[in-house]
Amino acid sequence: MTTPTGPLSGIRVLDLTSVLFGPYAAQMLGDWGADVIKVEPLSGDTWRYAGLFRNRGMSGQFMAVNRNKRSLAVDLKHADGKAVLQRLIPTADVLVTNVRSAALARLGFGYEACEKLNPRLIYAAATGFGQDGPWAARPAFDEIVQAASGLASSIGSDEAPQFIPSLVGDKICALSMVGAVSAALFRRERSGKGQLVEVPMLETVAAFNSIEMLGGYAFDPPIGPTGYKRMKERRPVQTKDGWLTMLPYSGDNWCAFFEAVGRPELVEELAVKDPVRRGQNIDKIYARMSEIGPTRTTAEWEELLLRLDVPHTAFAKLTEIGEQPHLKAVGMFVDIDHPTEGHIKQARPPTKFSDDPPNLHRMSPRLGEHSREVLREVGFSDDDIARLTESKAVGVAP
Repeated sequence: MTTPTGPLSGIRVLDLTSVLFGPYAAQMLGDWGADVIKVEPLSGDTWRYAGLFRNRGMSGQFMAVNRNKRSLAVDLKHADGKAVLQRLIPTADVLVTNVRSAALARLGFGYEACEKLNPRLIYAAATGFGQDGPWAARPAFDEIVQAASGLASSIGSDEAPQFIPSLVGDKICALSMVGAVSAALFRRERSGKGQLVEVPMLETVAAFNSIEMLGGYAFDPPIGPTGYKRMKERRPVQTKDGWLTMLPYSGDNWCAFFEAVGRPELVEELAVKDPVRRGQNIDKIYARMSEIGPTRTTAEWEELLLRLDVPHTAFAKLTEIGEQPHLKAVGMFVDIDHPTEGHIKQARPPTKFSDDPPNLHRMSPRLGEHSREVLREVGFSDDDIARLTESKAVGVAP
């Protein structure tokens, strides 16, 4: 362990979340310096057991969103377990939860109860659906949100929707949660008072997707179809020896590109100088790109496109992502020696702060690894901890 650094140093976060959305948000707060206490049931976050692992309960997916945290294992259905959390809440600045609101209220930890314990608390609720709507009590998973938000129809079509093969809904919402919590903390500095913050997955992803995908339906009455045609036509370009993405973006870019590849007649034929007509012809433009691509090797294309200042890149394989030239140069992926899980690779915190650089100050914790440490901080004696452990109100890692 090293000393945490970052703009949120001195902020304490209680992380009552599981799986991806909440834990990823809480990890980012920890990356930025917050003291994050992961409050888990005695069985642990279910994400501990998702994907591949060397040791049960420490999957690679779990470790990717739970570094810079301490683990406290506690049974919140046990009276003594509730007493532990009631003692912790007054010490916290932020509580993040994705437990369904009604269930948390039954346990005695709804917003109103927590506000009484700590009026300065930022209570951040990660929900599937807005709690003022008819789906408030429904469970939500990424595929549910991709379907209901229109995202799956945008990727495929209304007739044949497709899921993005990534848990993008959870990750988009985690980023929104970090922004919302930071804003609420800033507001508290002015008002001295905490508040309830809610980030609902469906509403967040629907807003995110609508920016370009509403298309002509952004107008009433509609002036055209939905969707962003350019995204449908853009695709990897096959070269003589591989694949490349090349994206000329302005009229000058397109003119320079077609001149350089010996096809100046396409400038007028495809009307690339005019942004409106270029958009109308985008399918024809990319059909030409697919014809031109195989005339050069990937390296030859990269040399030409760099000289023309045309956006481009070769494709990175996930198995070689640490060797992608830019990511390698900036040290995006770091090798870590975990005390129990051995040698692992993780992405470092990507955000930079000139005065408060984030750091990796804690490895992802084993279940209950810090239970004793956290309990002592809020006044429990060793005898108290032994009693809590014996009664199975609290779990402690071996």
